[in-house]
Amino acid sequence: MEQPHFGRRLRQMRTERGLSQAALAGDGMSTGYLSRLESGARRPTERAIDYLTQRLGVDRSKFDEPGSKSFLQMLAIASSSDGEGLSEEVDDLLQDSSTEEPALRWQGFWLVAQRRLQQGRLDEARSFLEQAVRIADDLDIPELRCRARTQLARCLRSLGEINGALAAAEEAYRASRGADLSVQDVGAALLALISTEGEAGRLPDARAHADEILELTREGTGALVAEARWASATVRVRQGDYAGAQELLGQALDRLASTDDLLLWVRLRLAAASLSLQSQPPLVERAAELLAEAEPAIALIGTEVARQELATLKAHLAHHEGRPEDAWKIIESMRGEPLRITHRDGIRLRILEAQLMIMEGRLSEGADRLREMGEEAQRTANVDLAAEAWRLLAESLTQGRADD
Repeated sequence: MEQPHFGRRLRQMRTERGLSQAALAGDGMSTGYLSRLESGARRPTERAIDYLTQRLGVDRSKFDEPGSKSFLQMLAIASSSDGEGLSEEVDDLLQDSSTEEPALRWQGFWLVAQRRLQQGRLDEARSFLEQAVRIADDLDIPELRCRARTQLARCLRSLGEINGALAAAEEAYRASRGADLSVQDVGAALLALISTEGEAGRLPDARAHADEILELTREGTGALVAEARWASATVRVRQGDYAGAQELLGQALDRLASTDDLLLWVRLRLAAASLSLQSQPPLVERAAELLAEAEPAIALIGTEVARQELATLKAHLAHHEGRPEDAWKIIESMRGEPLRITHRDGIRLRILEAQLMIMEGRLSEGADRLREMGEEAQRTANVDLAAEAWRLLAESLTQGRADD
């Protein structure tokens, strides 16, 4: 019956029952003594414990402290498991606000958020990451403040909340530079910042930060080096520098072996295929080669997110190869299941649907879909996607008038 845990549990059980301190104290205990017990200022006597358990109608075991060892064991087991169940158990444990000291709670929120991101459950991940940000601020630990905001920025970007993602990424970058953190922390914050600046249409800023991370990771191999080149290639595609983008993508693919990080190895190939299809002219054969490399590994990894990303890109590839029927079949196969791809990829998929409708002669329906996607992309600050949707809409309307 150690304090302050006893006091926290006592207050929690009292308030859950809607009792005031005076009502719980009754005739057998002063409210002042009860108040000191709840605040942790007094350690309970055996007599007080017996009295309170009778008044609350609970066994004295309800006051037992769970102990840091059990929480640490849960985190260790959950972090080393590929299953979903254990992270759900940690989730339940985190709901008790009296559980553990803040640094351990931060680790628990971080762990569950990572699992939710892997599963494509982005709204849930955001909630846990926001909790991690608050705890990191209370602890005032620069590394945790930077990492929580970096991951939150990535999550918000995937949800299509570009302005929120940009604010989080800027704060993460300032925290990393202000506290002179490691290259890994600075690099991760830069990656989040570059991607959100690019999608927000702030291409000069994105290019400057892309050049910064290239300088930061000039030597070596591994995940950060590969991701730095991937992010820089994305900026160059948006600037129309397709040759420069392909050179950087080649470096990214060369500097990361599948044995280093299989999931990132797959993501790089999917990203390279996507950027190849966005090049002018589209590098269709290159995209097909990259998807063929990634497909067996995706079957091995087995994540729903990777599977849907592959299916989406195969639909885009079929369209570029002049196989609209195959593109439709892929899109239809994805209906009826929750989409785990990013908000941005979801908009691109809907734009593809609109193009296929127009090819079938369903001009009005396709134009409405393009208009809807242009407005959605504009609302979520995806500037380049909005421009693409409006361009395709203008082209389809012009073609429609020409056919008339």
